[in-house]
Amino acid sequence: MIEVGGMMGYPMLRVLLARLSDHRGLSPEDLSRLAEVSEAEVQEVRDGVDPSSSLLLRLAPALGWHDVDPFAFAGMPVPDELTPLDARAGSWVASLINQATCLPPERVDELRQRARSLPQHPRPRPFPPPRPWEQYEPSFGAALIRMLAYRNLGWTSTAKCLLCLTGLGLAGATIGRIGRGVKELSPDLLARFATLLGIPADDLAAVVGIDLPENPPPAHPAAADLAGLIWDARRLTSDQVRHLHDEAGSLRSD
Repeated sequence: MIEVGGMMGYPMLRVLLARLSDHRGLSPEDLSRLAEVSEAEVQEVRDGVDPSSSLLLRLAPALGWHDVDPFAFAGMPVPDELTPLDARAGSWVASLINQATCLPPERVDELRQRARSLPQHPRPRPFPPPRPWEQYEPSFGAALIRMLAYRNLGWTSTAKCLLCLTGLGLAGATIGRIGRGVKELSPDLLARFATLLGIPADDLAAVVGIDLPENPPPAHPAAADLAGLIWDARRLTSDQVRHLHDEAGSLRSD
């Protein structure tokens, strides 16, 4: 595994931007055109200059990542409007995904459509900052766990969703060890995290600097939609996610 050594915050973004652009064959000129920003701004980020939030919001879709991911990857402050709506909903997400894994793919898609159709409620309270044990030293493992945290998945929920989507059973504490850099990211584990994050595995491997396994690990047939459902649930309240969970149970019995 390639570690980032002493790099903090914004240099992690430089790694993301440079490696992902190179992997995609995108020059600074190409990326500036896709993001509709100046080439000089793109090059400055590649050189390690602190980017603005507005620049990152343009770069994320140009790279094909969710808007929150560059912030979370780099350990940068995530704008309030990008954080999950209701932290309490996180405890229901893994249960929702567990129910959804028992549905045929067309039913999972139906559940996603239902999630996206639900009204957007006002934020009930600010999304809480990371707790002391969730403040990690810089590493690629920490970057992945932060990205999952902004999908409203804590250590235990991440472990449960990994099991649902990829069949890998880990303890919640092991997820924490990955975030702290104590447990190394293997090629197999990286590929499974890519499935859970809904990010192409070759993209994540290029950024982290790990070769993917020759034989990809198994994944649920509807893994892409299940990862999408996790993302969709970020904008919902705890009650809304709980009701989705109940709906998934009803769809199972139809």
